Amino acid sequence: MSAPPPVYALIIPAFNEAEELPVTLAAVRRAMAAQNLPGECIVVDNNSTDATAEVAKACGADRVVHEPVNQIARARNAGAAASGAEFLIFVDADTRIEAALLTGALHLLRSGRCAGGGAVVRFEGETKIVGRWAIKLWEWISRLTRTAAGSFFFCRRDAFAAVGGFDVRLYATEEVWLSRRLRQWGRLRGQTFAIITDPPVWTSARKLQWYSSPRILGWIIFMLLMPIAVRSRRLCGFWYKRPKSTK
Repeated sequence: MSAPPPVYALIIPAFNEAEELPVTLAAVRRAMAAQNLPGECIVVDNNSTDATAEVAKACGADRVVHEPVNQIARARNAGAAASGAEFLIFVDADTRIEAALLTGALHLLRSGRCAGGGAVVRFEGETKIVGRWAIKLWEWISRLTRTAAGSFFFCRRDAFAAVGGFDVRLYATEEVWLSRRLRQWGRLRGQTFAIITDPPVWTSARKLQWYSSPRILGWIIFMLLMPIAVRSRRLCGFWYKRPKSTK
């Protein structure tokens, strides 16, 4: 007998993430094994120059698809397009999820009363004061406005398709705008957009090690003053470039 089609797809966009993927995929497979629904894990190799695709195949991805344009919105959309699953779960390559978090997201989606959502975020390990401040501020904004972080984002496929998926005109904050569109879509149909508070999603604090606190604060201020900058890959280099000393 053939395996039942996946009800949900867990999609991981990955650009040069050979180092992070083994831990991320191990957590994903544990979380998926605890569910009573058939699912699939898709890693989107976003034109990597390292062994991202090979590591993904070796460490538990059901499929690896390729997106040649180095942009996270396009990578996430490519993963969604590769699956016919009813529910879509997006997890960043440096983010670890618990089984209870995936269970909670699927429960909300299956209820028919939720168009999508996310989770509060916690950084792994020790962080600088700017990191602690930023994560607390983001949690307040996320819960108040019901906006999901890209590190863990879930939604119904029909809702995702109806609003056009992640906006490929954006090189950052694409999850903010998709959250907004899904809230609007859901409101017309009596459906919520939920932020799960327990358990949180755990994500790497590596950018806090890569960049100084003044540089991070400067980037945040620049984005607040010049929101149109999210349409420029060059101006969003904070998210797309890595210090030469890192892998």
